[in-house]
Amino acid sequence: MYSYVRRGNSQPAWLFPFVVAVVLLLSVLPLARLAFVGIEALLKGGTYELVTDPSLWRSAWYTIETAVLGTVVSVLLGCLFAFLLTLTDLSGRGLLGFLFVLPMMIPPQVTALAWVQMSGPSSPLLKALHIAPPLGSPQPLYSVGGIALLYGVQHAPLVYLALRAGLMVLPRDGVEAARLSGASGLRVFRDIILPLSLPGVIAGAAIAFVSSIGNFGIPAILGIPASIYTLSTLIFTKFSNFGPRTFGDIAVLSTMIAVIAVAGLAVQGRALKGRDYRVIGISGATAAFSLGRWRFLALPVLYAVLFVMLVAPFLALVAGALVPAYGVPLTFKTASLNAFTEILFRQSITRTAFSNSLFLAGMTAFGLLLVTVLAAYALTRRKDMLSRIVGGMIEIPYSLPGIIIAVCFILVFAAPLPILNVTLYGTIWIILLAYFSAYFAVSLKPVMSAFLQLDPALEEAARLSGAGFFRRLMDIIVPLIAPAAGASVILVFLIACNELTVSALLWSAGTQTLGVVIYNLDDGGSADLASAMSVIVIAMVVIMMVLLEIMAKRLPKGVVPWRS
Repeated sequence: MYSYVRRGNSQPAWLFPFVVAVVLLLSVLPLARLAFVGIEALLKGGTYELVTDPSLWRSAWYTIETAVLGTVVSVLLGCLFAFLLTLTDLSGRGLLGFLFVLPMMIPPQVTALAWVQMSGPSSPLLKALHIAPPLGSPQPLYSVGGIALLYGVQHAPLVYLALRAGLMVLPRDGVEAARLSGASGLRVFRDIILPLSLPGVIAGAAIAFVSSIGNFGIPAILGIPASIYTLSTLIFTKFSNFGPRTFGDIAVLSTMIAVIAVAGLAVQGRALKGRDYRVIGISGATAAFSLGRWRFLALPVLYAVLFVMLVAPFLALVAGALVPAYGVPLTFKTASLNAFTEILFRQSITRTAFSNSLFLAGMTAFGLLLVTVLAAYALTRRKDMLSRIVGGMIEIPYSLPGIIIAVCFILVFAAPLPILNVTLYGTIWIILLAYFSAYFAVSLKPVMSAFLQLDPALEEAARLSGAGFFRRLMDIIVPLIAPAAGASVILVFLIACNELTVSALLWSAGTQTLGVVIYNLDDGGSADLASAMSVIVIAMVVIMMVLLEIMAKRLPKGVVPWRS
């Protein structure tokens, strides 16, 4: 028999303290440890050599420069697709939106590898088409511009989703009133639609900027060969060259990344100041523009952009997987499936990576689901300041770059655990805990959305009839939130299965993940094997996204990002 928080509340007394304890372990403790080590290093003067090193400030500049340029590309692409797919009468908008969001779900190191295979003098695809640049020509992507371009491609869906969410609630009434007053379509867009959509554009730009700041896969593959180090790749390099000041240095570098990210969000807040445009009421229909004959130009333009963003890089990746070595042109004589056979049946390291990634993704998805069901129950049933603070603490790790989460968990678990005298560092369990921290918010959002739609009266009636907490949970709540719980599992599995940014610093022999092995294979010169693994990873991503698409009609609005 459980005691309850207060009379009439169906929440057992132990539940909220349990949620608080989980949040302390996954959010507060790692971040507090990072802050402590960073402050300690600064006070002891152990970081003097680091902060006076010109390479640090050069890396900071590269980090900001590539993120800003990438954000510009993201805003241009995201706005183009958001306005055309949300406000116009284009056909096939569902398919176009699904395809445009796909790059966000593909691991950044796979995106970078695909674009490298698509460009430059050694591209198997370009050689097969006889349009490759002359041998000896530089790889254009190994540059600040190349990194920024791929940031833009990778994060444009974030701008699209943020802007689309705002456009979906713009009422048709205001647009129709302006048209009846004689305003042209361009005038309506300029005077009504654009001002109301600016908050969504700014919010999307801020998210894209923060995501670029913490991106590791793209600058690792494109920047390191050209000696262009961002702060995330500098942390990776510092950690690879382990020394007595490493922990202090990476704590300071992680803090710098966080400061730049927070500065970006502060700029967002400043830009939104004074732009408090509110929509009073929703007409139930999105403001729509008929493109008329321009439709025949808009559709080819959008499909051409998607071809460059998705199809051409994927074809180049397939070509790179079919040739025996990078730089060999793809012909009927050179094409073979040896790379796929090698990674699936011969290479033990790739089998280990597949099993580790599937294990970590599955454990993270289902393990977090158990926690998030309890957390969502506690946070939705208890409406006070403390519950809002706990909810905010859950969001913080997801909003931080993954490499900072990795550093936090290294600092917490590098030493053996007290009493047990067992260390988690170097094991698969530290990666699992870091995943729990990084993706807690992702798992929680769909489940919270489902809980907010539940009427507590049914559960309260069961409680008054004598049903215990777990009986009510299993017989009433779980069946009602099952679709959202399924979406939560697929979303977390999709993200965790191909992750690199967190595991790049946490892996050791025997705990490599798919993202780590793809990066290591490419770094070691086995571009064909890296390409073959990347093709399989993309296939996995598409299959899981299709499953989410199939489930979308049964889910609360907003659970599947690219759906209305």
